[in-house]
Amino acid sequence: MSRARDLADLGGSADAGGLTGRNLIINGAMTVAQRGTSSTGVGSANGYFTVDRFQVFTGSTAGRATMSQVADGPDGFANSLKFECTTSDTTIAAGENFGILQILEGQDLQHLKKGTSNAESLTLSFYVKGNASATYTVEMKDNDNDRINTQKFDVTTSWNRVSLTFVPDTTGALDNDNLGSFQFGLWLHAGSDFTGGTFASNTWAAKTNGNRVYSTQTSFFDSTSRTFFITGVQLEVGETATPFEHRSYGDELARCQRYYQQYLNPPLRGAMSAGSAASRAGMILPVPMRATPSVTMTQTGSTSHAALFNGAASYTISSIQASYLADFCIEFDFNLASAPAAATPAALYQSSTLQSKFAVSAEL
Repeated sequence: MSRARDLADLGGSADAGGLTGRNLIINGAMTVAQRGTSSTGVGSANGYFTVDRFQVFTGSTAGRATMSQVADGPDGFANSLKFECTTSDTTIAAGENFGILQILEGQDLQHLKKGTSNAESLTLSFYVKGNASATYTVEMKDNDNDRINTQKFDVTTSWNRVSLTFVPDTTGALDNDNLGSFQFGLWLHAGSDFTGGTFASNTWAAKTNGNRVYSTQTSFFDSTSRTFFITGVQLEVGETATPFEHRSYGDELARCQRYYQQYLNPPLRGAMSAGSAASRAGMILPVPMRATPSVTMTQTGSTSHAALFNGAASYTISSIQASYLADFCIEFDFNLASAPAAATPAALYQSSTLQSKFAVSAEL
């Protein structure tokens, strides 16, 4: 095969979205939602509520929304993230804000060459629509050096692909670590603390809050009829928006599980100690996490139906607490209602009347 044919095939693959590793965003097609597909009352607190890796930021607003993963998207996309305003806020105080963001690790961004004379341009693209025309703001933010670059974008009632190229930033290198060095955010609502300055589109500068949001942008909370849909989010090096890089569900889930894993009645395995009511059980995580995680356990139903089973008898659990956490495993200490006579392997057993959810988080 000739070199010219090789290059032509490579170009065709890129046009079809076939080249991998371009998209810096995780879960850009909104396919993974480990926490659940819908959450109401969103706007009262920062956090992750539905689709993985997309965090809500909010401050001081009385506006509320339902946030959902929905089966709606442009051709080639099965899902999108939808916000639906359920409580309006038309008296906007100066410090109010609301939107979504995704935070990226510095060690994954060294090829941007940020802070050098050879720094790269970045292009962000995504598909959006809403119930009515609107204008919102995109922000790139260097968290290590507290620098920002912002641009506005428009939304219509039909799916439309937005493409925005951000100039290189030759000031401030990104740290080479597993912390949150860089983020992109979409501002959907903002008060004068963020709109009252000078909006310099596509210009890197030290962060000044008043310059962060386009001065006449739409407020998502202006009406309870307001909706906002987004999918196909892609951030890549260069000045051109290439076709969206589709990944398999398994690939996307594994990328999300670096930051968050959730299990219902997980298969904990461990051991009982002879003559002791204290036992330990745990599990190896399928994907190593970004850092040592935190674990939150939520139980519903009767806790008297949880037990450790050693193959011969069940021992009712009176309490459980996380005892050892690492990026690759979690272990728990169990206090039993009675002590086994001999040391034996054991497994966590729960009847259908008890549901235990383990949320394991190393989010940025």
